[in-house]
Amino acid sequence: MDRFFASGHAVDVVLAVLAVEAGWLWSRGRRDIIAALVPGALILIGLRAALTGAEWPVVALWLALSFPAHLFDLRRRLAKN
Repeated sequence: MDRFFASGHAVDVVLAVLAVEAGWLWSRGRRDIIAALVPGALILIGLRAALTGAEWPVVALWLALSFPAHLFDLRRRLAKN
């Protein structure tokens, strides 16, 4: 199990499940929810980078990219109300 997490494959599994969920939601007409999944995916990619020994700027980049995605999703949700 240690190797499974250290290799980043655990994150790959979560990303695959997230992709299946996104596809399922898309097919059901819930295209608006995709924006809510992007920030989480970016954070997961940052986690994968950290688990696999990437340099801190790479990890920080993925985490920093999730922030504007969160803001976009928040703005979109607030505009609906």
